[in-house]
Amino acid sequence: MRVLLVIDMLKDFMDEDGALYCGKESRRIVSFIKEKIRECRTSDCRVIYVCDAHDPRDKEFRMFKPHAVKGSEGAKVIDELRPETADIIVEKTTYDAFYDTELDRVLKETGAGRVEVVGVCTSICVMEAVGVLSLKGYDVVVHKDGVADFDQEAHCFALNRMEKVYGAKVEG
Repeated sequence: MRVLLVIDMLKDFMDEDGALYCGKESRRIVSFIKEKIRECRTSDCRVIYVCDAHDPRDKEFRMFKPHAVKGSEGAKVIDELRPETADIIVEKTTYDAFYDTELDRVLKETGAGRVEVVGVCTSICVMEAVGVLSLKGYDVVVHKDGVADFDQEAHCFALNRMEKVYGAKVEG
């Protein structure tokens, strides 16, 4: 089974007035991701949204200003990529999509083999997810046209690391 992981395409990262706006570069990936989601929904593929859902007192807010607080407007997926009923949403409270989440169980239950990854930020949450996916033995594809970062140098480093260290296929 093929799975599309859509990581942190949330209002706080993607909207200009969001708490941690990833910048104009991040907006360029929206149409690509929208097309990948449409393609996935019309084939033998599952769409899984992995979304920050922080406690208001989260320790992460020592490094980054408060963002994607569970239940807030900023923690919602952007309107252009709104989840549908058949899609799966996995909430996370750290950079790691697997730490203290249901993602591992969900991937096993769906029979995932190939996991395609899109979203933000390439050098933080995307790279963390790809590292664990690779360690768990999944065939991982990162869509270069579907990932973005507020730091272009970190973005390039992360793409290189995911390919050379984690063995992911970086396509696009």
